Amino acid sequence: MVRPRRTIPVNPPVPDLATVVANLQRQLLEQQQETNRLREQIAQMNQRPQVDEVPPPVHQAPPVYQVPPVVPPVPEVQPEIPMAPVGGQVNVQPVREDLLYERFRRMKAPEFEGPTDPIAADNWLIDIQVILDFMRLTEQEKVLCASFALRKDARHWWMTVQMRRDVLAMDWQDFVTEFRAMYYNAEILAAQQDEFTSLQQGSMTVMEAVQKFEQLARLCPELVPTEREKVRRMMKMFRTDISKQVSAGSSPPTLVSDCVSRAIRAEYWINRDKEARVQIFKARKEEKAVVKQTQPRQSSESNQKGQTSGPAQNSKQFGRNKRKGNFSGQSQQRNFPPKRNNRGIEGSNTDFPQCAKCGKKHPGVCRMGTNACYLCGKEGHYARNCNQNPQNQNQNQNPPRPSRNAGSS
Repeated sequence: MVRPRRTIPVNPPVPDLATVVANLQRQLLEQQQETNRLREQIAQMNQRPQVDEVPPPVHQAPPVYQVPPVVPPVPEVQPEIPMAPVGGQVNVQPVREDLLYERFRRMKAPEFEGPTDPIAADNWLIDIQVILDFMRLTEQEKVLCASFALRKDARHWWMTVQMRRDVLAMDWQDFVTEFRAMYYNAEILAAQQDEFTSLQQGSMTVMEAVQKFEQLARLCPELVPTEREKVRRMMKMFRTDISKQVSAGSSPPTLVSDCVSRAIRAEYWINRDKEARVQIFKARKEEKAVVKQTQPRQSSESNQKGQTSGPAQNSKQFGRNKRKGNFSGQSQQRNFPPKRNNRGIEGSNTDFPQCAKCGKKHPGVCRMGTNACYLCGKEGHYARNCNQNPQNQNQNQNPPRPSRNAGSS
């Protein structure tokens, strides 16, 4: 089979640049001539007089079109909301509630649902008061905005307030009084005072304890009337190791900020000391574990080599005897009687063949199923009462001592 010859593509010839430029100039000249011809035709058509139209006089100029002036739009004037100066009051003026709502909504004020925790209620009251002071609202507008942030149980409480008094005439101080009367009752305040007087740092950090201390101090201002009293109670709250370092030196702290900064530094160094102790304890524990692992190896090697006699061994034996109360230097060994089997013969039962009748290993005739004694072979008694039983012989050799009462009588 003959393969077809592969054709090699031939590149087209590269055109001459001068030729290309000449062709473009020629096309441009032709287009320009056509444009001039069309302009002449348009001019001839405009010079022809029309029957219905009267040609304008030569001395009149063509009409000029004037662009009407652009009138700028008049901005809509919105009513201004009266601003109350900081710490002052202004007269009540009607305002648009929708604009007040938009301003208050953009501040993203926190909502209040009526918790029973007085600390949470106090935090909300502080946050909402900061926002209202920043907006520079009037007293009545503050009440309106604060009541709008109430939800759930707090909303029901505000509805009861609206039923018994005119809330439109209330100022901000009236709202705070009503709010504290509801969420700062005497029982809760008494419980908070007890918690404040018995507050201890415990497992909390210094910052956590100080935060808890400040929250309770806001609810019990009469317990910390001065800065010095506040520092004293804070020192009493800290742990003993921290209080010692804070009060050390010739100048104890008199300000809360100084006391807190000293307590933070003391806590840092105490924690560093505890970490160092933990590392030392771990290192000692690891050393003990290594020693315990090496001791069984040494004992096994000594058992393989055998017990050696010598002065060292005698000294160890003397030490053990001394602890036990034996100062003679020789070990006292108790003489136990040789072991006997159930037939009173010395030796182990494993040394005898197994009996085909009872299945046990014993010497002599099997007396199973008879009334004979297993020791002496006589009838009328059992092996435990037999005179050949070693236990009975020991009892006969060592009769019981008479009691003192019997001897005295």
